[in-house]
Amino acid sequence: MKKYGDEIKEKHWSEWSDEEKKRAQHDKRAKNIITSALSVDEFFRISQCISAKEMWDTLQVTHEGISDVKRSRKHTLIREYELFRMQNGESISDFQKRFTHLINHLVDLGRKFEKEELNLKVLQCLDRSWQAKVTASWP
Repeated sequence: MKKYGDEIKEKHWSEWSDEEKKRAQHDKRAKNIITSALSVDEFFRISQCISAKEMWDTLQVTHEGISDVKRSRKHTLIREYELFRMQNGESISDFQKRFTHLINHLVDLGRKFEKEELNLKVLQCLDRSWQAKVTASWP
């Protein structure tokens, strides 16, 4: 960029310093790496971004949210974990899918679980029809 009075114009590439050319080359590579890893929908989301940094920031906010949103989401998911129960008439496979989905979201947000903690949680959340099996396998 060059400043002409109050007006700022982009420099012609022939006026770039070696450092600016190097930075532009790195940015171009980063943009290619980012765009090659995206689905069509994701690509359209970042297609108007000018730099790799802008692309990355857009994707990060889209998928992770800003820190306040992330913190709120984590608290909501923790509460959902605390209240998690098998639903009436729910199959064990649907229950397991819901539980795994919830745990994966919490892990993505930084929550860590011991395998024993998860096993106990599953046993505690099963409905009455599983009571005999839970009692037999309770530690």
